[in-house]
Amino acid sequence: MCKFSRLLALAFVALGAVSAQTTVLRAQRMVDVKAGRVISPASIVVTNGYITGVNPATAPAGASVIDLGDTTLVPGFIDMHVHVLADAASLRADIFGEEPAEAALRSSISARKMLMAGFTSVRDMGQNHYTKDLLAVALSKASDAGWIDAPRIVAAGHLITISGGHGDPEMFTRIATSLVDPGPEYGVINSPDDAVKAARFNLKHGAKVIKIVATAGVLSTEDSVGAQQMSDAEMKAVVEEATRHGVKVAAHAHGTEGILAAIKAGVASIEHGSMIDEAGIRLMKERGTYLVPTLALGATIDFNSLPPIVRRKADYVLPLARANVRKAALAGVRIALGTDAPLVPFGENAKEFAAMVEIAGLTPLESLRAGTVNAADLLGTTDRGELAAGKFADIVAVAGNPLEDIRATEKVVFVMKSGKIYRRP
Repeated sequence: MCKFSRLLALAFVALGAVSAQTTVLRAQRMVDVKAGRVISPASIVVTNGYITGVNPATAPAGASVIDLGDTTLVPGFIDMHVHVLADAASLRADIFGEEPAEAALRSSISARKMLMAGFTSVRDMGQNHYTKDLLAVALSKASDAGWIDAPRIVAAGHLITISGGHGDPEMFTRIATSLVDPGPEYGVINSPDDAVKAARFNLKHGAKVIKIVATAGVLSTEDSVGAQQMSDAEMKAVVEEATRHGVKVAAHAHGTEGILAAIKAGVASIEHGSMIDEAGIRLMKERGTYLVPTLALGATIDFNSLPPIVRRKADYVLPLARANVRKAALAGVRIALGTDAPLVPFGENAKEFAAMVEIAGLTPLESLRAGTVNAADLLGTTDRGELAAGKFADIVAVAGNPLEDIRATEKVVFVMKSGKIYRRP
């Protein structure tokens, strides 16, 4: 073997050693979210981006050791309802006032804030820009490729709404339809056929979840906050099309009738659920439909800055949401964490854990499960959501014990995603 060949061989050996490097994380405690218990002390072995051991009898030879001291290890958090492209400073101007590249670059900063707060996965619930580009899908690909520091992003692309409905860009920007009148390729529909076209457009361009707007909403300018908007047939058409592609559907739904129609259409989750009634609760339990309640935003929105019509709707629906979501949670409806960020500011997503305890009546353990193992189940994946061998090495360390004080989730000191450290004490 020539000298160059020997050097090349040694280089490949060295690269192999690096790629197989093993790290052991140690901490005072860890939470087994499935068993619902704290294990102390805690030791987690990480190799090639995956957890390969939990509290082994002996540490692997040659492993590097990171001692995180008096902290608690928890699975990487999962937020099931964010709008990563939305500008926290202006929820309207960003829809029409930015070039797509500008929106993507700005949004990468928002994504990084969530990662640094311990959220290693998020589900983006879409935003209808006046562009056919599915920008959140592009961010998702950039995150997976390691081009940006961001959570894994499960992106919906354009949300699907009726013309003039809550998700129609005109209802946020008040841009006249004589200038722009978007159709299915922008997520705006007027028939079951349009609904299928919109779903197929999203799926073609890489969406991994579909979001429908079943009812009116708060931040848009239509009068109602809860009236059903998509027809039963339109919702069913979207769910059937997405199901053929192995993709789940989430439904924005505040009003009672729209919630029931979306559940019957087969959606995987109801987002918000503000006016859910006993019939809706029963049906969600029967079908295993998740509720993503987005409760913390009531304490983070600047209501004085809202247009009068939006303020009126918020004042009406938020108290209803608190009461009805609590009924649903206490009745046993499955709950997954969602914030509607940036209504909860990016990087402050963990405030939802406490909101679910204080408003919905969940125990700290149930709240932590909502943002880890439950969220993973709603995503339809088994590779995250708990600290167990074979899962992604998505590991967060917090100061304190979240099962004693759920606000410990807001005190993140260490973040690892797929074995890469993004934040350390």
